Amino acid sequence: MDQRIIDLYDDFTHSSFDRRAFMERLIVLVGSATAAEEALRLLAPDYAQAAVTSEADDRIVTSSYRDDASGMSGYLATPKGVKLDAAHNFVVVIHENRGLNPHIQDVTRRLATEGFVAMAPDLLAPLGGTPTDGDKAVQLFTKIDLDETAQSLAKLITSIKGQDPKRKVGAIGFCWGGAMVNILATRAPNLDVGVSYYGLAPKIEEVANIKATMMLHYGALDARVNATQPAYEDALKKAQVAFTSYTYEGANHAFNNDTSAERYNADAAKLAWSRSVELLKKKLLS
Repeated sequence: MDQRIIDLYDDFTHSSFDRRAFMERLIVLVGSATAAEEALRLLAPDYAQAAVTSEADDRIVTSSYRDDASGMSGYLATPKGVKLDAAHNFVVVIHENRGLNPHIQDVTRRLATEGFVAMAPDLLAPLGGTPTDGDKAVQLFTKIDLDETAQSLAKLITSIKGQDPKRKVGAIGFCWGGAMVNILATRAPNLDVGVSYYGLAPKIEEVANIKATMMLHYGALDARVNATQPAYEDALKKAQVAFTSYTYEGANHAFNNDTSAERYNADAAKLAWSRSVELLKKKLLS
C-alpha cells in the first residue's frame, strides 16, 4: 500500500479531523470511493483476528478486576493455578487509543501464558468505558487528561506493590499506551520495567525521574513518533537510565497490531515481542 495512505490513516487516528474529512482525503489519494473503502478495510483493525491466545486456553484464567485504591478497572489474565493474593509478578498492559479492545485483551492473555499476572485497565472507564466503535473511542481520547491518567496508573502500581513487598511490576503499552508507559515511568519510581511500543516521548525535563529499566520499540516508517526519539534517548543517557532501543526497518506505526492487515509487520512484531518478554522475565521473574 502507498505509504501516503498509511500515513494519512495514522494522522486520522491521532488527530481531531473526523471520518468524513479522512475519507475525502483518502479518495483523492486512491481515486474512488470504492478504492477508499477497500483501503480502509485493510487498515482498520479487524477484531475477528484477535485470538492468538483464546479465552478458552487452559493455561490461563481471565476475569474482570477493580482496584479500589487507584479506581482502575479492566481485564485480568492470570496463569492457571496462580492465586492473585500470592502472585509476585505483574504486568500492566496499557492500550492504544482505541481502548480496551479484543486485541489488547489478547495481548494480556499472551502475557499470562508467559507466567505473568497481566492487568489491562480500561482507561476510558471514567468516560463510560471503551465503546465497540473504534472511531468513537479515538474521539473519547481527546477528553482524557494525561497527567491525571498517569497519576492513577502510578497509584495502581503502588497498590499492587503495597500488598506484598516482594512484588515486581512492569508496564507495557502500545501507541497511545506506549506514550503513557513513558509518562508513567516518570511518575512511578517504584515501576520496575517499562516497555514502550511506538510511543511518543514524555516531557524531556521529567526523564531524570525514571527509575525503571526501559525498552523502546520503533517502526522505521513512523515519522511522527520517531521525531521525538532522539531527544528522549539523549535525556535517558544523560540521566543514566538503563534502556534499550530498537528500530525495525520497513515497519510502520502499530506494527505489532495483528488485527490491521496493512500495518502489521510479522517479522518486526515477533522480534519485538521476544525481546519484550525476555526483558520482563529477566526483571520480574528472576
